[in-house]
Amino acid sequence: MATRRKESGLKAHWFQILLALGDKDLHGLDIMNEVLERTEGQMHLWPGQLYGSLKQLTEAGYVVEVAQPADADHGGGRPRYYSITNEGREVLKKEVARLARYVEAARAKNLVSG
Repeated sequence: MATRRKESGLKAHWFQILLALGDKDLHGLDIMNEVLERTEGQMHLWPGQLYGSLKQLTEAGYVVEVAQPADADHGGGRPRYYSITNEGREVLKKEVARLARYVEAARAKNLVSG
């Protein structure tokens, strides 16, 4: 059974996957690369973790598998493309708001500039 959003927030790798899908449909390797780049190498989603998480996110209703775009260069394989659902987008927005409150608290203590 999939783990739903807990009061303490999304798992870090779920958050990063949903964030990667926030503005476009992606296949697994693109998700992996975007997360690795955005986290400056701090989070590497290995294939087992990535595809296990995508399965759980799908079961939770946060992402769906979608058809490969017509203009996609698949390099001989058939990559699976994923899209965030409306429910997934709402969960992501709530998580972003929760994290933003923490950043605001750090700013109030002059621990973060900007």
